[in-house]
Amino acid sequence: MSTHIKLEELEQYKNMELLARQVVEGFITGLHKSPFHGFSVEFSEHRVYNPGESTRHIDWKLLGRSDKLFVKRYEDETNLRCHLLIDTSSSMYYPQNTLNKIKFSAYAAAAITYMLRKQRDAFALSLVNDGVVYNTPARSTLSHQQIIFNKLDEVLAAEPKQVASRLAHSLHQLAETMHKRSLVVIFSDMMEDPNNMEELFGALQHLRFMKHEVILFHVAHKETELQFEFSNRPYLFEDVETGATLKIMPTQVKEHYLKQMVDFKTALMETCRKYKVEYNEAFVSDDFNQVLLPFFVKRAGLK
Repeated sequence: MSTHIKLEELEQYKNMELLARQVVEGFITGLHKSPFHGFSVEFSEHRVYNPGESTRHIDWKLLGRSDKLFVKRYEDETNLRCHLLIDTSSSMYYPQNTLNKIKFSAYAAAAITYMLRKQRDAFALSLVNDGVVYNTPARSTLSHQQIIFNKLDEVLAAEPKQVASRLAHSLHQLAETMHKRSLVVIFSDMMEDPNNMEELFGALQHLRFMKHEVILFHVAHKETELQFEFSNRPYLFEDVETGATLKIMPTQVKEHYLKQMVDFKTALMETCRKYKVEYNEAFVSDDFNQVLLPFFVKRAGLK
């Protein structure tokens, strides 16, 4: 796709709705120029009138322009329920004072929310760290969109706290509260306690057992977290969730660290394949197409 919307280009937009609109319109423009142009990306506020049903909601003005009968869509006619989940644990605020994982996730979630409302789909937002700290119902109204945008603004304005991730626990909680089949979209760096990985994998299975479709966006700072690219000098590394520090030379631990990361990612990807969870890497230094395109294709397949 030829249109790339990067995080640094969006910093000028202080309003979350304007930012989301810019991301989506850039994505749509690129989509029309890509091999995916065959997908329908028109946002419809109407549906075709079915003979025999009530004429109460026919759009008579549209009839005059198009000579065809359409009825206005309402909230209870949503095509899809989408539950957006953002991990807000301390590690998501890395790197600090720059383009980080929480900012990328919030902007991506805002863009998806904007896209969903335009297509009359219902959307919900959950924020989790050591538990579920915020959770909305799924609705498709403009006022609900604004509530979510305001909450995302709060997340970005908040000072990061020293709070650990208990993503598995949170996913189990949410799986029990989502009674209607939904598309669950998770933004997380998956920095879970290594001793808790089996429970995390079980939580993903729990969502699928409840008949939800799941997309996992594994958010990461590619250069430092996955490639461990640091200068050859001593560094003081700090665990942002516990406050523990360790002074080391990166070269001394790089090989071991990279092996651990490869093993973890392999296990995560295999688990996702096993339970039919769609796994996607999302790097904060790349554009938003890496999130919007997989989401768009998944949504098109569920219609």
